[in-house]
Amino acid sequence: MALATPFPRRLRIYTAVLFLAALIVAVIFGWQSGAPQPGPLLLFGVLAVFARNRLVVLPGGLTVDAGTMILIAAVVVFAAEGTPSGAVLVGMFCGFYLPHLSRARRGWIPFNVGMFALTAAAAVGAYIPLRSLAGSTFPITLVPLFAATCAYLFVSLSALLGSYVVELRAVPRDVLSHIPNVFAEVLPFAGLGFVLGRMYLSLGAWVVVLMVVPILIARELFASYLQVTQSHEQSVSMLIRMLEAKDRYTAGHAERVAGYARYMGEELGFMPARMERLRFAALMHDIGKLVVPNHLLNKPGRLTAEEFAQVRIHEKVGVQMLSHIDFLRPIARDTHGDSMRFDPDDTEHPIEPYIIMIADAYDAMTSTRAYRKALSQDVAFTELRDKSGTQFHPECAQALIRAIEKRGEQHGAGFETDTDYANAPELGVGSAGLGDLAPSEAK
Repeated sequence: MALATPFPRRLRIYTAVLFLAALIVAVIFGWQSGAPQPGPLLLFGVLAVFARNRLVVLPGGLTVDAGTMILIAAVVVFAAEGTPSGAVLVGMFCGFYLPHLSRARRGWIPFNVGMFALTAAAAVGAYIPLRSLAGSTFPITLVPLFAATCAYLFVSLSALLGSYVVELRAVPRDVLSHIPNVFAEVLPFAGLGFVLGRMYLSLGAWVVVLMVVPILIARELFASYLQVTQSHEQSVSMLIRMLEAKDRYTAGHAERVAGYARYMGEELGFMPARMERLRFAALMHDIGKLVVPNHLLNKPGRLTAEEFAQVRIHEKVGVQMLSHIDFLRPIARDTHGDSMRFDPDDTEHPIEPYIIMIADAYDAMTSTRAYRKALSQDVAFTELRDKSGTQFHPECAQALIRAIEKRGEQHGAGFETDTDYANAPELGVGSAGLGDLAPSEAK
C-alpha cells in the first residue's frame, strides 16, 4: 500500500494499534504452540521478503505479489508442524518492503508488518480446523485452501480499507472498483502456495526453490504486461486530451460513445480482450477531427457540399493516424465511417464498426450540438428501432436499448448535466450526423 507516498500522520495511531494487535497475536500463538523450527522459518521468511520486493502494482494502487504464495505455503507447513506462530512470523517478514526504509515512508513498515501478521493469523486460524481435509479427494481437498484464502483476503482488505477511512474519511471509488480484480489475482497465488506447502511436507525444502523460480519469472512477465497496458492507456489519454484541447464537446462525446459501446459489448458477451479493443476503437473513432477546423465542427447551420467533404476527411485521417500506432492498428478499420452501414448480406463483416456507429448516433441524438438541442431518449430509441436492419445492426441497436433500460439511465432532452451549446435551436438540420447539405449547393 502507498508504495511511493510518505507515511501520513493520520495513520500513526491506526498503525500503532495494528502493529500492537499483531504482536499480541504472535505472542498468543507462540505461547499456545511453541516456537517454530528456525530452518523453515528462515527459508520462508527470506522468500517472503524477496517476493514482497518484487511486487506488481495493479490499477487503483492495489498490489499483488508472490508473497501471497509464500504466506499460504507457510500456513500449510507450520500448521502441519503444530507451530502456527511460524506462519504469523512469516507474515511479519512480508511487511518489509525496502523502499519504505526511507525516512518519509518508514511508517509503512509497521503498518504492513501488522497487517500481514494479522492476515497470516487469520489464514492459519481458518486452515487448522479443516487441515484434515487437505489430504482428501478433489475437490474436498480445496476446502481448507478456500477457507484460508477467504480469511486472508478479508483481514487484509479490511485493514487496507480501514486505513483509507482513517486517512481520507472515505474509500476512493477506484480502489473499491478494483477489489474483484484483487480476488482474481490472489486466488492463483494462493493455490500455488497450497501446492508448494504440500510438496514441501512430502519432498523437503529443495522443492521450494524448484517451484519458486519459474513462478517469479512468470511474475516478471505479468509486470511487463501491465507496463505495456499502462503505456497504451497513457497514449490514448494523451490523444483524448488533444481532442479536448481542440473541442471539449468532441472529447466528451468520444468518452460517452466508449461507454455505450461497452454496454453493447457486455450485452453481446464480449470477452475482456475484445472489450478492450472495442473501448479503444470507440475512444478513437473521432480522432481524425483534429484536422477539421472548429468552425465546421460547430457550425450551427447546414454544411455546404465543400464543407461536408472537408469534414468527412477526418474519417480517413483517423484511420491513417491509428494505423501508424502499433497497438491501435488492429482497431483502425473499426473506426472507418465508409463501412458503418448495416449490410445483412455481409455475414463476414466485423460487428465492432456497427457497435461504434450506433453508439455514435445515439449520443449525437441525445446530446445538444451546435445545430440542434438534444432529442429525447424516446425519440432516439424510436430512431434506432425504425432504422434497424437498414442503417443500424438490429442486434446491436436492441442491445444498447436493453442495456440502458436495464440500468435505468436517462439521456437526452431534460437530462443533460452540461452543454457547450445552450443557445442551440430546438429544431435543426440533421439528427445523428453532421447535418444535411444545403439544398442549393447539393449536387
